[in-house]
Amino acid sequence: MTTTRQVAPAATSARQAQPAEERHATELAFLAAHDDGPRPPGWALTPRAVVTFVCGSGGETLELPKNRRAAESDGQALPSRLVVEAKFVGERALVERCVVTLAGERGLLLVGEPGTAKSMLSELLAAAVCGTSALTVQGTAGTTEDAFRYGWNYALLLAQGPSPQALVASPVLTAMRSGRVARVEEITRCLPEVQDALVSILSDRRVSVPELAGTPDAQVAAAPGFTVIATANLRDRGVSEMSAALKRRFNFETVNPIADPEAETALVRSQATAVVRRAGAAFSVDDAVLDALVTVFRDLRSGRSTEGWDVERPGTVMSTAEAVQVAASLGVAAAYLPAGDVLDLVPGHLLGVVRKDDPADHSRLLGYWDGPVRRRAEDGSAMWRRLWDLRENLR
Repeated sequence: MTTTRQVAPAATSARQAQPAEERHATELAFLAAHDDGPRPPGWALTPRAVVTFVCGSGGETLELPKNRRAAESDGQALPSRLVVEAKFVGERALVERCVVTLAGERGLLLVGEPGTAKSMLSELLAAAVCGTSALTVQGTAGTTEDAFRYGWNYALLLAQGPSPQALVASPVLTAMRSGRVARVEEITRCLPEVQDALVSILSDRRVSVPELAGTPDAQVAAAPGFTVIATANLRDRGVSEMSAALKRRFNFETVNPIADPEAETALVRSQATAVVRRAGAAFSVDDAVLDALVTVFRDLRSGRSTEGWDVERPGTVMSTAEAVQVAASLGVAAAYLPAGDVLDLVPGHLLGVVRKDDPADHSRLLGYWDGPVRRRAEDGSAMWRRLWDLRENLR
C-alpha cells in the first residue's frame, strides 16, 4: 500500500519579491512628511525627496520637523530620524535629470546594456513619484496595442454591447486616468506599429474610444502627473527600432555600468545576501572571493584588466546583475551543499554566464585565464593561484 505525502501550502503572506513602494514604505512616508516643499501636480513626494529616495541621504540622518512627528504609515508611527539608504548605484546627476523630465510630464526612456538596473531605476522612480510601480507593460514581440490603450471584456461586450463596464483599461490608460506613472519594459521588443500607439498618447495626452461615441467616456484625458517611463536595451537595436516620431516624445537617458569597483562589489554583496536570505540561509561567501568575482566581470566587460592588460571581450554581457546571480549561487551552494571551497565553483558558474550567446566565448574565457589569471597567480596571489589551478574546470 502506498501513501501520498501531503505538502502543506505555502503561507499566502510570503512573497519572493515586494514592489518598491512596499519594500520601502517607511522611507517613502518619512520623506513625504519630511519635505513639504512644492510638488508637481499628482506627485507623492517633492522632486528633491524623490532624488533622496533613489540616491540616499549620503549617510546623513534626516530629522522630521517637530510638528510632523505624529505622522503615521500603515498605522505605525514614523521614526523621528532616518538615514535613507541608496538604492541605485550611479550618478546622482542622472537621477536628477530623470526627475526633472518626469516633473515636466515628458516621457523618459532609460537605455543601456542589459543588467545596468534600468528596470530597478524605473520602479524606484515610479514608486516615489506616484506611490505605485505596478502600472507596467512588459514589451514582447507578442505585445498588442491593447496593452497601451484598452481591450474588452467580451462576455460583457456580447451581453450589453460597448459600455464603460465592458472596457478593460490598460496600465497606461489607468495611469492616464489617475495621473500616475506608466512603465513600459523593453519597449523595442514591441513591434513598431504597437510602439506607435504611444505617439498620440504622449503628444495629445488623451485616448479616444470610438466604440463609446456619444457618451462622456468616449475620450479619456490624462490627469495631471501622468507620464511614461520606458526602458530599452542597447543590445536590442534593430529588433524593433523606434520611429522618429516616438523618439521625439521621450528624453533619452543612458544608464552605464557601475564605474567604481568597490561600489559594484558592495552592491553584489548586498543583493546576493538578500537572495540567499530569501532562500532561507545566511550568506557566507568570503569577501576575497567576491572581490575576485567582480574583478573578472569588470575585466571581461571592459576588455581591459585592472592592471591595464588587454582582454578579449566575450559577446555576452558581463553585467552586474549576472555577477549578483553568480554570487547568490555561490552563497546557496555554501549554505546547502557545503563540500569543499566555494572558490572551486567560480569557473563553472562563469562558464555558464559566458556561453549563453556565442560558442566562441568559451575560448575567450580560456584566454582570460591564460592571461590575467595566470599573471596574477605568478605574482604570488594565493587566490588567483587557486583560480589558475582550476583552469581544467573550464573544459
